[in-house]
Amino acid sequence: MNATPRLFSPLALRGRLLRNRIASTGHQTYLAQGHRPGADMIAYHQARARGGAGLIIVESARFHETSFADAPDLHIDTDDAIPAFARLADAVHREGASIFGQLSHSGRVSRRMRNGLRDVAYAPSAVADNRFHTMPRAMPEDMVLELVEAAGEAARRYAQAGFDGVELLASHGLLFAQFLNPRVNLRTDAWGGDHDGRLRFLLDSLRRARAAAGDEIVIGVRISIDEVEADGLQPAEMTRICSDLVRLGAIDYVNVTMGSMAGLGGSIHVVPPMQVATGYIAPQAGTLRAAIGAPVLVAGRINQPQIAERLLADGLADLCGMTRAMISDPEMPNKAREGRLDDIRACIGCNQACIGHFHAGNPISCIQTPQTGRERRFEAPSPAPRGGHVVVVGGGPAGMKAAVTAAGRGYRVTLCEAAARLGGQALAAQALPGRAEFGGLITNLEHELDRPGIEIRRNSPMTREDVAALAPDAIVLATGARPGPPALEMSEGGHVVHAVDILSGSANPGNDALVADWRCDWVGMGMAEHLVRNGHRVRLAVNGTHAGQNLQMYLRDHWAGILHGLGVEVIPYARLFGVDGGTAYLSHVVTGAPILCEGVDTVVLAGVPVPETGLEAALAGIGVPVHLAGDCLSPRTAEEAVYEGFLAGREV
Repeated sequence: MNATPRLFSPLALRGRLLRNRIASTGHQTYLAQGHRPGADMIAYHQARARGGAGLIIVESARFHETSFADAPDLHIDTDDAIPAFARLADAVHREGASIFGQLSHSGRVSRRMRNGLRDVAYAPSAVADNRFHTMPRAMPEDMVLELVEAAGEAARRYAQAGFDGVELLASHGLLFAQFLNPRVNLRTDAWGGDHDGRLRFLLDSLRRARAAAGDEIVIGVRISIDEVEADGLQPAEMTRICSDLVRLGAIDYVNVTMGSMAGLGGSIHVVPPMQVATGYIAPQAGTLRAAIGAPVLVAGRINQPQIAERLLADGLADLCGMTRAMISDPEMPNKAREGRLDDIRACIGCNQACIGHFHAGNPISCIQTPQTGRERRFEAPSPAPRGGHVVVVGGGPAGMKAAVTAAGRGYRVTLCEAAARLGGQALAAQALPGRAEFGGLITNLEHELDRPGIEIRRNSPMTREDVAALAPDAIVLATGARPGPPALEMSEGGHVVHAVDILSGSANPGNDALVADWRCDWVGMGMAEHLVRNGHRVRLAVNGTHAGQNLQMYLRDHWAGILHGLGVEVIPYARLFGVDGGTAYLSHVVTGAPILCEGVDTVVLAGVPVPETGLEAALAGIGVPVHLAGDCLSPRTAEEAVYEGFLAGREV
């Protein structure tokens, strides 16, 4: 029996039939080539269409030069873009999915760079944003009229390229939303003033899109039901706006999300991390759906088909945006349709390689699925030689991925882990507050390891003789790293422990703890939250510019807000160099000036990890290829560990 019947029922939108209710919503991939869909972007979306998605909504395309930047965004401003978009539409259609395009302009919400310089940002009014600290220039009326025409022409190009629909972005505080917002649109001409005036820019753009693209194409709008900013649009305002658009026949559906890119508080909802509940926007989407009487697509941490099915059954939406679910597992829809729910590689909401790559200026990927964004590079690997045997030493993410990948090629694999459990440092990560879902990385890999041809040996520390006795044809070392000794210039009886020792229960902190955070990642922030929630007074001393310096910004900002609310004192630019009884001695990393923290019962180290290289040295000259993966090569993150384990499994 199909456990998700509603999810796999078709949906008609303006005569276009979507084969199911699963949508990949628009998201930046940084796979554009020359501001057009190229081979890599086509392969990326085609993989998700082949995996069973009902609808692919391609990332927002800029349709007017006032929104152009140096970033590899899509542009659909001239007719010579049509062939490239047509190739993308054809690839998606061949796999049986429908495809919509997006039109967007960032307005004031932009650090718009051109030729290395910050260019002028245009908005309805000269109202600064609170994220990029941009003061825009108010658009003259002739520019507004030009943008309306440009939106229509862009919609026509989508239609001529064979797209099934066009979606205008009035979400996340972007330009269309800025015109709607009475706290941002201060105009007194026909494009501002009262509700109807503020609605005019979006309404005229939608009408022009319909006139230019034709009656058959689907026209929709994406909105943030709540922008979650002090000057942001609120649910009652958005409900009235959407009701008017439906009543006036301007749209066929509403795509509902939350948040704003105009501030640090609202931006967390653009790509909510694992600390945010699954499906959390759906209740508000359901309220909007009931109010406007039009089909609604909802997104926001819908990472499993069972969640989507429940939202549909409860009448909260007609379509579910499951974007990161298909970044993690492009075959998720097919697996769900076939009832193979346990085989789905569920997204864990870490944000590291999806939106994290985008913010770092890199093409999209996934820490669990290295093929994502690299579909053309990682085609099917060669099969293993008959009877081939691979020994993998280390059962963290790198070793587990290497074992799964090698076994998938046909190797017989022996995976040896020194500890009683597989998982490595991911076990510690999942023990921190709000990070339990990170353990899904291990759960997913353990499920993939449960197959013939893989033998798992736990409690099995390995020597050269142990490895040689297994007679491997190739060896993968994924032995990880250990906490390094504290680099203290003075230590006179202070209580100094490693963060991992607290999480494992082998060390107990005193009432007043100082977390000395060299890593500037999830360990220091997570340990500070863990301790304060367990009744300790906590100071977090960061050997960097700010806590979470090496984290994806949405996660970092969200966590910073949590720590502030919990009363954690954060000391930036601080290096620990000594402990003396109840005093911790730090120095400012720029000036060297002393920083004293007194009344410290315990110093908790989130310090420098040291690679485990002993077995690597012992295996010198063993006579078979040895591949290194993960922290034993160089301590970094789970993304590099999984990626290098994947490469090792392909290369043995």
